[in-house]
Amino acid sequence: MDTRELRTDELPEAIDRALDARSILILPSSRTGTVTEAAPHLWTGPGPCPALILHTSGSTGTAKAVALSPEALTASARATEDSLSGPGDWHLCLPVNHIAGFQVELRARLAGRAPVRATSAKFSSASFASAVDELLERAGARPTYTSLVPTQLHRILEDDRASDLAAKISHILLGGAAISPALLERADAAGLSIVRTYGMSETAGGCVYDGVPFDGVDVTITEAGTIDLAGPVVADGYVEISPAGAIAPVESTTLTTDGDGRRVMHTSDLGRLDDGVLTVLGRVDDIIISGGTNVSPHALETGLLPRWQQEGVAEVLVTWVPDEEWGKRIVALVRLAGGEAAEAASRLAGHSPRALAEHLNSLDHGMDGYLLPHLVFPVDEIPNRSIGKPDRRAAADLAAHLAADRTKCPCP
Repeated sequence: MDTRELRTDELPEAIDRALDARSILILPSSRTGTVTEAAPHLWTGPGPCPALILHTSGSTGTAKAVALSPEALTASARATEDSLSGPGDWHLCLPVNHIAGFQVELRARLAGRAPVRATSAKFSSASFASAVDELLERAGARPTYTSLVPTQLHRILEDDRASDLAAKISHILLGGAAISPALLERADAAGLSIVRTYGMSETAGGCVYDGVPFDGVDVTITEAGTIDLAGPVVADGYVEISPAGAIAPVESTTLTTDGDGRRVMHTSDLGRLDDGVLTVLGRVDDIIISGGTNVSPHALETGLLPRWQQEGVAEVLVTWVPDEEWGKRIVALVRLAGGEAAEAASRLAGHSPRALAEHLNSLDHGMDGYLLPHLVFPVDEIPNRSIGKPDRRAAADLAAHLAADRTKCPCP
């Protein structure tokens, strides 16, 4: 049989075969799909077959299939160990169809022990606490690790038990989406050891930790202000899979090889280097042009949230709605806080979207000179993709719907 679907308990040994070029692992394009193991002869490109094929999140358009070599995957996993406290026990609460979740499986396999996997498909602070309790009991003197996205960390910090247990984990990798300074401050106050990660499917996951690249990974900023990443963790390229299962390489200007033979990922992320430390400033694709002014949602979100949080806002996502005068009018979706901040949040709930924006914008948030949100809509959940990345297309659609509903009623 050329391909077969794998059960979760079969994945560790399948990882061994893929790293030895005895098979190719293909991750599903959706969270509900199944990992497939394919025969090496299905590879039709030059050179050895890849170890792993996975699909990008599709946050900038159609998802692409990325091919990662055994060397890239292993280089990434070993660099993670070197950057943390060595081989340890892992907790998995991210979907395995994304690189962040798969890397937890891989790191755990290389460290000699399966991860403690979440038993619930839907993340909650209670399920996290239960799994981490098991992780800590099993690990003994070994280091303990988990990998989270910011939305998950928000939930953990709103639950005392989950927060206390998270503080006992040796290191928590945090990435997959923009991380607000306010969230990091809360995590630090709760005693959590957070490591900020930056990377993507094409770099076998995070390859820059707390702004510092792995050994062998080079970060450069182009003339356009975007980030280029080069080194052993970068993917071989993109591929396409035929209906018959054949896997063929696809030409791309995003993944290239430099004059020294190193693979290079040309990202769409804006960045800045200060004494070798990288700061990610958001995506080129996310820039909103409002009244002829370029607005970075990332800059607004990270700038406004620390002060807005004191008023009962847990999360904020900046987006836009169509407007005859401005072209695109800046608006914000916010999730109001629970727990100890619930009382403050309740005072915001009664405001109209315009009044809420006026109130929050009037606070001393240090964002003078920026175009601030014209409307602020409280929502139950911030739109995001399965890995926890903000879904900015869905956010814009939701904001347009909420704004349209508002114009149909006599609300202030």
